[in-house]
Amino acid sequence: MKEQLQALVKDAKKAIESTDGLKNLEELRVKYLGKKGEITSLKKNISKLPNEEKPMAGKLINEISKEVEEKLEKRKEEIKKILLDKKIKEEKIDVTANFDLYSSGHFSVINQTMAELEEIFQNMGFDVVEGPEIDTVKNVFDDLNSPKNHPSRSLSDTFYINENTLLRPHTSSMQIRVMNEGKLPIKMVSAGRVFRNDEVDATHSPMFHQLECLVVDENVSLSNLKATLETFIKEMFGDEMKMRYRPHHFPFTEPSLEVDVTCPICGGKGCPACSNTGWSMELLGGGMVHPNVLENCGIDSEKYTGFAFGLGVDRIAMVKYGLDDIRLLFDNDKRFIEQF
Repeated sequence: MKEQLQALVKDAKKAIESTDGLKNLEELRVKYLGKKGEITSLKKNISKLPNEEKPMAGKLINEISKEVEEKLEKRKEEIKKILLDKKIKEEKIDVTANFDLYSSGHFSVINQTMAELEEIFQNMGFDVVEGPEIDTVKNVFDDLNSPKNHPSRSLSDTFYINENTLLRPHTSSMQIRVMNEGKLPIKMVSAGRVFRNDEVDATHSPMFHQLECLVVDENVSLSNLKATLETFIKEMFGDEMKMRYRPHHFPFTEPSLEVDVTCPICGGKGCPACSNTGWSMELLGGGMVHPNVLENCGIDSEKYTGFAFGLGVDRIAMVKYGLDDIRLLFDNDKRFIEQF
């Protein structure tokens, strides 16, 4: 029996060493160590041997079984390594090879316009400040001298979170936040998203962007406001852009005005986009800060005056790039985005 076992081990080792696949190796394991394997069969036949041969035979068979099992496991690891090395070699990336170039992303039209606006006002000596999109009724309406029955306070116009908190419908609330800090003089701009319950059309969106401007100091006049607006319009659109002032009413400024500029589609000649007026939609609104607003923030309105205005960043982008529909700015149409 000893000779039989030695011959079996020799054949098994030779077969294991020559195999080159995990599937073939598994077949050899079953052949020698499976339920009906050759070594397993020898174990079952021990009972047929004479009693004096059983201990020695059992010991030999166990040693052979262990030796074959170890040989199988070692070969298994060798094959795995060979296969892994082959896979790595096949999947190796040649970093010197030619490859297709992919363009990187860039800021959206809105973000580009907002950054340009902030840069223009910074060059004019303004500070850029940021504020929350969720604000209080006190900051958004009460301290801005808005009457209790003003339409903008209604649920049909403004998104309320609760009776005292809302999504800001304008960036004018930043006026209150900055003035309440009590640091005078003030010369700041603040840009960001605002929210109104508007129907979506070519010039309106329930979410859009504004930039707020505020100046408070001694002897600030309407002439300072006009000079600031005219400098801004020229810096943003060039010397050829015309502008006009229209009287208006805002609860937080007195006197108040709105500003229109030349229609970007027809260049002032008149077209359907501007209702044949030659002028764009309202670009911005503002005026001299109402004395009540100054007093609400603890500023002496007899000593200090100021001006403020808010402009639509989206509409600025529309005028600058000749767009006739605000929805283009939010559609995520790649054909449109790649033009800027």
